[in-house]
Amino acid sequence: MNPRDQAQFMRRHWQRKPALLRGAAPETAGRIGRSELFALARREDVESRLVQLRGGRWQLRHGPLVRLPAVALGQWTLLVQGVEAHLPVARELMDRYRFLPEARLDDVMVSWAADGGGVGPHVDAYDVFLVQVAGRRRWRVSHQRELGLVDGLPLKILRDFQPEMEWVLEPGDVLYLPPLWAHDGVALGADCITASVGFRAPSRFELAQALLPRLLDSDEDDAPTALRRRYADAGLAPTDRPAEVPAALADFARDSLQRALYQPHALARALGEHLSQPKPHQSFDAAPWQGHELPAAVRLAPGSRMLYDDAHVFLNGESFRAGGRDASLMHELADRRQLDGRRLRLLSEGARELVLQWLEEGWLWPST
Repeated sequence: MNPRDQAQFMRRHWQRKPALLRGAAPETAGRIGRSELFALARREDVESRLVQLRGGRWQLRHGPLVRLPAVALGQWTLLVQGVEAHLPVARELMDRYRFLPEARLDDVMVSWAADGGGVGPHVDAYDVFLVQVAGRRRWRVSHQRELGLVDGLPLKILRDFQPEMEWVLEPGDVLYLPPLWAHDGVALGADCITASVGFRAPSRFELAQALLPRLLDSDEDDAPTALRRRYADAGLAPTDRPAEVPAALADFARDSLQRALYQPHALARALGEHLSQPKPHQSFDAAPWQGHELPAAVRLAPGSRMLYDDAHVFLNGESFRAGGRDASLMHELADRRQLDGRRLRLLSEGARELVLQWLEEGWLWPST
């Protein structure tokens, strides 16, 4: 989509209603093939699932998946998560949607389905772009309020799916669905490949659960003086209710949490580290780069997540303070996912050492 189409899409459809975008997928998406997906499914460092409908019963198996059913058997689907970290073409596809914040992008899941394959009618709690890579798939969609699930299944399948809209997607077509729109996709013929570009939509509980430990991940000796202060209750009167939690201690606990939360930059640091954390299965191979000199140019490894705020740069779950020209250049690297040699050499000595360290860890790759 060009900038005008992007703005129109955001006004009319984003988190509002579905959009069928005929021929909107990049031609390169067609390079995602069956052999690459099947090879990824065999790996232990890649998350994969096999969904199969046999005799009217849903079955689910988690990878690594060394053996897969015969194609002719039909009604089965292979799903591979985080493909953008392993196939450059999937990373290119994901980058097409970076007119939305990187912090909201999750991953590219790619499914390969035999004839009749699907995962049943369901809802997702997040936005998704369904990109038809190969073959054909029929999508049925509903904005129904009834979202009850069938009991006793290994999948979250809707108990009463009432489709309201239906489309058949051909290679190159894209279907956007907002959160909580019920949908069911079924392959029409074998060799049906669909790439799902998904977005993060954490609940308040998920964020609190992830951020609170990060706010206190340092040693107490390094904490601000106010947080190292211990509870005291001089002048406490005798009590005949010793099991009751003292109100003063409860107030002290509440104040402790508030002080931890409002440390300067603490919440921003914790959030950036969490949002830039790679997937649990993600691993990085060191780039083929030796020596202490910067390469001609660098680019982020496909699986790297780089973000920034006013005071920090975040890369793969770690935070770094940055200011001035270093901050501007690091922001450019995060936004463009690459930095040329001329710009690299404008970094300070400390920032250049960080770049070399990231190259050694495989978070950055040398580029030409």
